[in-house]
Amino acid sequence: MDRIEQATPGQLGIYVKRLDNGETFEHAADRPWYLASSVKLPIAISVLQEVEAGRLRMNQELVLQATDKVDGSGAVVWQPDGTRHNVQSLLKRMLMESDNTAANLLIRAVGEDPLNQRAQALLGGRGVGRITNFTEVRYQVYEEAHPDARRLSNMDLVRIAGAPVGPKRLQALARSLDVAAGALNVKTLDEAYDRYYRHQANTATLEGYGAMLEKLVRGQLVSPAHQQLLYKDLKFDTYDAYRLEAGLPRSVRFIHKTGTQFHRACHMGVIDPQDNGRRAIVVAACAEGLDEMKEAGKAFEQIGRAITQTMLQDRLAAKGGRPVAAP
Repeated sequence: MDRIEQATPGQLGIYVKRLDNGETFEHAADRPWYLASSVKLPIAISVLQEVEAGRLRMNQELVLQATDKVDGSGAVVWQPDGTRHNVQSLLKRMLMESDNTAANLLIRAVGEDPLNQRAQALLGGRGVGRITNFTEVRYQVYEEAHPDARRLSNMDLVRIAGAPVGPKRLQALARSLDVAAGALNVKTLDEAYDRYYRHQANTATLEGYGAMLEKLVRGQLVSPAHQQLLYKDLKFDTYDAYRLEAGLPRSVRFIHKTGTQFHRACHMGVIDPQDNGRRAIVVAACAEGLDEMKEAGKAFEQIGRAITQTMLQDRLAAKGGRPVAAP
């Protein structure tokens, strides 16, 4: 881990726990980290707990409103207002496609206050910032640039996001607000995001997130049927060779959720979660202050290789695989 961190710009945090013997490795795991889209897993668990409490139904249809729409992955944002989606399909879109508009619909269905009460319990309380919907993230970032940012419509936010990250994004913001670029309170997008991150919304410790993952695979958070549904939506049956997974052998199962935002990245998951986590390895990793795509991807892949080299050699040998060199 020291070698990986020295070769990586910014800061890295990691939490790894073997559930068969309780061995744990932590590096900066007790401080808050910005979760980005990895916050969608506690949202999904909260939705399923609401279903099990009888306050929602999996086949319940939610109606898309203009105020749900926000930029990001997924296609729901481009659908007409009034389009209906059931809860189960929205969960799949939110987790598999990381659809922000689908997430907004589910957050609205649960309610932000009940969601945050559940999130505090799921993520351990300490270091947990308030979870907001994804539109609120945009408003809070852009408010750092101009106090009238909330005058922007949801589709204004989508159009602004069509501009490249950097100076052109700020120019698009100024045009949408009909103000001169010099009227903005920040000179760079970096400055706006840095100010936003200081508020510590949508944060958790890696210890807390890892504990949630452990409870999930041990069957302590949702019913067996909902646990299996989550596994499928968390890509139990697929291999994407992305971030942590690129450093893991194809022979292991891996349920996971990534998160990516300006200069922030996370990858959270569980290796071999089956059998109630009998041989599972929980992994929660985040990075900040670096290129959230290329540099973060390289660092996470190296962490995956380190886990393979130190914790998975016996499983590779049992399946006839080749040893993996240290990263």
